[in-house]
Amino acid sequence: MVRSGPLPAELRELNVQIEGIARASGLDFFPVIFKLLDARDVNGLAAYGGFPVRYPSWRFGMEFERLEKGYSWGLSKIYELVINNNPTYAYLVNSNSLMEQKLVMAHVFGHADFFKHNIWFKPTERQMVDVMAAHGIRVRRYIDQYGTDQVEAFLDQALALDTLIDPYLPLREARQAGGPVATPLSPLERAKRSFDAASGSRAKEQGSVPAPARSHSPLDVLGFLAEQADLCEWQRDILRIVREEAYYFVPQRMTKVMNEGWASFWHSRIMTRSLLGPADIIDFADCHSGATASQPGQLNPYKLGIDLFRHAAERGEDLFQLRAVHNDVSFIDALVDEEFARKSELFLYNRNARTGAMEVSDRDWRAIKAQLLASMAGGGVPQIELLDADYEGRGELLLQHRFDGRELQLDQAGVTLSQVAKMWKRPCHLLTQSEGSGLRLCSDGEEVKRIETAENPEPEGDSDEQRQAS
Repeated sequence: MVRSGPLPAELRELNVQIEGIARASGLDFFPVIFKLLDARDVNGLAAYGGFPVRYPSWRFGMEFERLEKGYSWGLSKIYELVINNNPTYAYLVNSNSLMEQKLVMAHVFGHADFFKHNIWFKPTERQMVDVMAAHGIRVRRYIDQYGTDQVEAFLDQALALDTLIDPYLPLREARQAGGPVATPLSPLERAKRSFDAASGSRAKEQGSVPAPARSHSPLDVLGFLAEQADLCEWQRDILRIVREEAYYFVPQRMTKVMNEGWASFWHSRIMTRSLLGPADIIDFADCHSGATASQPGQLNPYKLGIDLFRHAAERGEDLFQLRAVHNDVSFIDALVDEEFARKSELFLYNRNARTGAMEVSDRDWRAIKAQLLASMAGGGVPQIELLDADYEGRGELLLQHRFDGRELQLDQAGVTLSQVAKMWKRPCHLLTQSEGSGLRLCSDGEEVKRIETAENPEPEGDSDEQRQAS
């Protein structure tokens, strides 16, 4: 169990001081609540996506082991964890030095401002801590009723499909609905939801709690399965839970570079202009440079993001407007130019087949920009759409990979397709492209076959709907 300690007096004073500086600088955020934990507990929270009240899954345990090993071997360290919620929760590590705590607090207020104002976060649930707790109660109730093995096996299937959603759907729905992008629940409604989830009427125990309705989208394969697959009601409810949580996390994938860049930009500005004492300068420079360092062939979102915001400031751009209206793709498209690529020393790299070393393969800023945009399209996740729910009249699903020049990892695609087939309880097919030729993957839930096809889908750009949403 995660136990947070009260902030010591010194950190409470820093909290008040840094919040005042952040607000005076123009940042605006929901109330921020800091909690102090040891590194192991922060790793545990991170493994659960920041929500200690979440339902149990072996996947979270595996992620915790990965984080723990990285920390114990000195390969990685989590300085803080921030949760998009109202109030915003931020977890500090008690082993951080005082200078690190200053930096982290300033960084957190940058994230909190971004969560509140970036348009991609506007449709997200702002009381997600309460929602996650309700989801955990429902899943644990199913475990009590149907057994750990059966529920965890199905939950594992559902989590394997949590990327088969439309990342543009929530924002598009909010815009089509008009009015405020998101309407926060009243305290009374939140309390009622929590009570209903915790008490559970007989009808709810036998059935499911409906998730918020979403309009049809061919990219929302998970939503299609949640409503159309032949499932028990408890299974359908779990699939809806996984889908709702997947949509909550989508904006974090879509804005990773911007979000970390914005927080890094402000922690750097607040620290260097207001908080650093003479004794802190070297430690700050070491910590900041470590977070923004990059290796050849590897993209560091902290460095790319802060460099982009600094470049925008030099160009006289409205930084607050930029952080409000963009995702990573549109942000890079708007700001990366020849000057930025030169100043940031951006190159394209390939691995030398003979030596195994990473070597510069291209210095053209246009090629660099195209590669950046391609790597971040759709939040960096392949886009899979449903073409036909009754393929060849046999009740089978036909899916298609929206090929954008990046090929699928076929082994992983086969595993995912098998999970779809198990969920659908009929064979499923996936059209894609490999090595310049059309390919159809077929699975009955057990075996995966690869069949070359005459179809050879051309690379696709963003659809009109995607461009409208972004």
